[in-house]
Amino acid sequence: MPDSPTGATTQHPWVALGFDFGTRRIGVAAGDSLTNGARPIGVVAAHAGIPEWTPLERFIRDWAPRILIVGVPYNMDGTEGSLTAAAIHFAAELKQRFGLPVIPVDERLSSREAEAILRSQRASGARPRRVRHEDVDSAAACVLLEQWLRGRD
Repeated sequence: MPDSPTGATTQHPWVALGFDFGTRRIGVAAGDSLTNGARPIGVVAAHAGIPEWTPLERFIRDWAPRILIVGVPYNMDGTEGSLTAAAIHFAAELKQRFGLPVIPVDERLSSREAEAILRSQRASGARPRRVRHEDVDSAAACVLLEQWLRGRD
């Protein structure tokens, strides 16, 4: 059964990083092919959609991913939204800078799903503090990465 980003059969698990693009923050999550699960690992600041590249480089160096997954926001009817082109540009820049495969994925509703998960954790006492924008961004990256990992079989 294929378990690599390219579809080749391999016995070795690999890591993927997921990015929830935004004009002020980019949520980051890490996942793997062994568990098909992901976890939020942080947020990178952006200024008018331009990320701070040094922290992104650090995530890529530290996690050594084989593939990068970038959420691309579309409207509910499937048309391009105000951030679609900027997210696609970010994905292209990641590929150029790091030479890794980059897969854009439709991220409709990932932020809402992430926010609902975090609020539920807060209400149950599993999350000790209020939900911040940064928490939602990294959790949204986790949601879209997990969806991609589970849907690749």
